[in-house]
Amino acid sequence: MRSHYCGQVDESLLDQEITLCGWVNRRRDHGGVIFIDLRDREGLVQVVFDPDRAEVFATAERVRNEYVLQVKGRVRRRPTGTTNDNLHSGQVEVLGLELTVLNAAETPPFQLDETGVGEEKRLTYRYIDLRRPEMQQRLQLRAKATGFMRRYLEENGFLDIETPMLTKATPEGARDYLVPSRTHPGSFFALPQSPQLFKQLLMMSGMDRYYQFARCFRDEDLRADRQPEFTQLDIETSFMHEEQIMGMVEAMIRDMFKTLLSVELPTQFPHMTYAEAMFRFGSDKPDLRIPLEFVDVSDLMKAVEFKVFAAPAKDPDSRVVALRLPNGSDLSRKEIDDYTAFVARYGAKGLAYIKINDLSAGLDGLQSPILKFLPEEVVKGILERTGAQTGDLIFFGADKAKVVNDAIGALRIKLGHDRQLLTSEWAALWVVDFPMFEWDEKEKRWAALHHPFTAPKCTPEELAANPGEALSIAYDMVLNGTEVGGGSVRIHRPEMQSAVFSLLGISAEEAEEKFGFLLNALKYGCPPHGGLAFGLDRLIMLMTGSQSIRDVMAFPKTQTAACPLTDAPAPVGMRQLRELNIRVKLPEKTSA
Repeated sequence: MRSHYCGQVDESLLDQEITLCGWVNRRRDHGGVIFIDLRDREGLVQVVFDPDRAEVFATAERVRNEYVLQVKGRVRRRPTGTTNDNLHSGQVEVLGLELTVLNAAETPPFQLDETGVGEEKRLTYRYIDLRRPEMQQRLQLRAKATGFMRRYLEENGFLDIETPMLTKATPEGARDYLVPSRTHPGSFFALPQSPQLFKQLLMMSGMDRYYQFARCFRDEDLRADRQPEFTQLDIETSFMHEEQIMGMVEAMIRDMFKTLLSVELPTQFPHMTYAEAMFRFGSDKPDLRIPLEFVDVSDLMKAVEFKVFAAPAKDPDSRVVALRLPNGSDLSRKEIDDYTAFVARYGAKGLAYIKINDLSAGLDGLQSPILKFLPEEVVKGILERTGAQTGDLIFFGADKAKVVNDAIGALRIKLGHDRQLLTSEWAALWVVDFPMFEWDEKEKRWAALHHPFTAPKCTPEELAANPGEALSIAYDMVLNGTEVGGGSVRIHRPEMQSAVFSLLGISAEEAEEKFGFLLNALKYGCPPHGGLAFGLDRLIMLMTGSQSIRDVMAFPKTQTAACPLTDAPAPVGMRQLRELNIRVKLPEKTSA
């Protein structure tokens, strides 16, 4: 039906007759000459209709925005002074010779260039929202990125293998989406949270190198970078050490950024241990573009009488940190109050600070409501340790380590953006040496920090003797403060897997019931193997500069895991429920 895309028309086609198809982006009537900006996924081109062709002109008069047209015309130069350097087709226009209305359109619920349209409305009419140029560009980049990664992996010997969508519920991680079985009454499949066990089984099957763009499902609370269903690039390989795995996928990401974005990432991503990342930045995914760091001052605060600082300084599960903001003494009281309210969202009970108005004046050059509680030698120690200069401001966090890390870590990011402190556009790193376990205070048991199939850096006996100190052979790729990929070397010996299950409180009987197929497979010659998975949606979100993964997914769900477009989830009929041997009992409504 067409010979060219609208956005590809340029001077190379001068004086040629072409056929275009697309949507009316805008129609203008200028004193007897009609201009139509015709749009398709590649961009816009201006089509001109003059009254010399009465029938064609009459049709052009009837069209409105979002009509679907077929246009046959001749490419010519735009008149002097009317070119548009912002368009690929901006030096030319198409003289319309024939015009066919392929479909009319009602007035859309919003215009494509309209601002302030709520997300609910955009998702309800997603097929219209996706016509916006920025949405078209995002999804095109997504397609180019997946194509690039497919080619890269296949050139490196990886096989694209599908794993099941209907599988078994897992005891770890987020809630499963359950699927009732009609043929096995009372039993349920689960949609996969990841293909983890199947890709390990593929390594045991001798496939050696596997990849898959896998759909994954997690019934958990949502936020900007999470969805109930999402896509990850899943990779697994045999007979490779963690450094080899990291090096290979790092090269893939570096090459992809250079090819698709003309961005030169470092020739080797820096490595940082989990312990160092938490100590310096309060986060296992630090944004290294922001040149602010925690300075631990717990030792300086142990002897002060000010309990707000002294109590956490003496508590081994707490910490006291300082965060120096260069040239921050110009912050107003209101701005500091706003930052205090901000850290309160993360559990902080307050936000102490010291302004350094004149370092040479000693204590007289400082301004803070907490100075009266701190001995002079402590204040001097803080100034020396933080490297404070005249004009700086020092914020403090003092509480349980998790509260301090979360609150001051978030403050660090916010200050970096608010004060425009970013030192580069991109910063990548690997975070390594994660703890094997973290203690669940509520459940009073150990929980796997990554997943229970991650290999530790010790023997089963050492693991059992000191689980809290055990490190895992795990690694996360972090880009601009976002974890875009994570993986590990897997356990490949049955005795180690049993030891990990035991520490997690999974009995031998429960392990056999839920993971018997894996434990059995480990007995029959399992190779050393490892891999990782990239969160594709997060990665594309960063590459396109979007604020949410919903902006780079064709048909995402809302924050409440609903689809306004299809009105899902929705009730089903009694007949279908009876076939599945299911009876629905809704929660009772409570009186107001």
